[in-house]
Amino acid sequence: MTDLGRLERSQRRADRRMLLMPYAALAGSTVLVVVTGDIGLPRQGLPVTFGAVAATTAWLLWMVTLHPGWAQRPRVMVTYFLGLLALIAVLVWCHPFYGFFAWTGYLAAAAALRGRWRLAGAAGVACCTAVSQVGGFGNLVAARLWLPFASVLMFNVGIAVAMTFLSTMNADHAARRAEMLRELAEANARLAAALAENAGLHAQLLVQAREAGVLDERQRMAGEIHDVLAQGLTGIVTQLEAADQAAGREGDRRRHLDTAKQLARDSLTEARRSVLALRPQPLARAALPDALAEVVDGWSARHGVTAELITTGAARPLLPEIDATLLRTAQEALANVARHARAGRVALTLSYLEDVVTLDVRDDGAGFDPAGSRAGPDGGYGLTAMRQRVQRIAGTLAVESEPGAGTAVSACVPALPVAAAA
Repeated sequence: MTDLGRLERSQRRADRRMLLMPYAALAGSTVLVVVTGDIGLPRQGLPVTFGAVAATTAWLLWMVTLHPGWAQRPRVMVTYFLGLLALIAVLVWCHPFYGFFAWTGYLAAAAALRGRWRLAGAAGVACCTAVSQVGGFGNLVAARLWLPFASVLMFNVGIAVAMTFLSTMNADHAARRAEMLRELAEANARLAAALAENAGLHAQLLVQAREAGVLDERQRMAGEIHDVLAQGLTGIVTQLEAADQAAGREGDRRRHLDTAKQLARDSLTEARRSVLALRPQPLARAALPDALAEVVDGWSARHGVTAELITTGAARPLLPEIDATLLRTAQEALANVARHARAGRVALTLSYLEDVVTLDVRDDGAGFDPAGSRAGPDGGYGLTAMRQRVQRIAGTLAVESEPGAGTAVSACVPALPVAAAA
């Protein structure tokens, strides 16, 4: 059972005892009055006494036991307490022993009154209790015990007000604690419902992620085939054509054939690694800046175009997907330069910033109209493949070019460190 359940159960038991206590106290006082008989205390006749007892019992039954819902109506409760206080005074007038019943008025004041009225009600009950302690109204008037009565009254009122104040504070604290427990239980229920809903959403996301993964893998393989096989075959064709043109120069012809063979071997290795979804071959041997430098140097040597790599910022290990995307972007951009730009110089800039990594590839070639570039069988798939690859890792790709003014390709990707994978 939770703390809130135990608290509510304990409160219900206490409420039941509170309902029975006035009846028990009234019955016990009446028994004392009947059993003790005439012991010198001022008293009224039994018919009058029994009539007051019957009236008090009826008042308790009607106002509390038979109508428990009236406890939520403040004005009705004030009426109930004032009537009970008057009946307590009548009972004490009938016999001082009803002072044992009078103390239940403190319980009624705490249950029926609010705020400072609760203290005033406790003071009224204390007056009746003080009268019973000096022998009743008749003894007070006959013996003129005004000074002792004043002392007893002050003591009773002081104790009653102090105890009522402390019990009120404790009750307020208990109410606030119960409210906090209820709010906590509601929050736990909402959390449990949210967790259940999240579990359902997670199941849906798994299905969607599986479907998206299939599509993403198809796109990845398309990009890998384009980046690896298309570039490799283009380089092989270029070298073989150069070898044919160098038929009279055996040294140049051999060099072009050797280069074509090496490109074929590298392309085959890359194709196998792409199928296995491993990192690109240069990244398997070195970090991204070194791998890019290797790619740039090899491309420059094959095509006879001056190319340089500039790295800015502190290089740091990133997720493999980030490094692979930037390397593939550089390879595709250089392949486009070789096929279309007729450039004399290419500059690559790899910049490590705080939250992102950027790769800029600029050439001084012929340029083109970016708006007219479309994917197709004629080789226009390059920009589309680069953009899709970068977007898969939440990056962006920008292309700036115009005919006769060169081309600038800029890829910006999040700088996710290797530690983020954990």
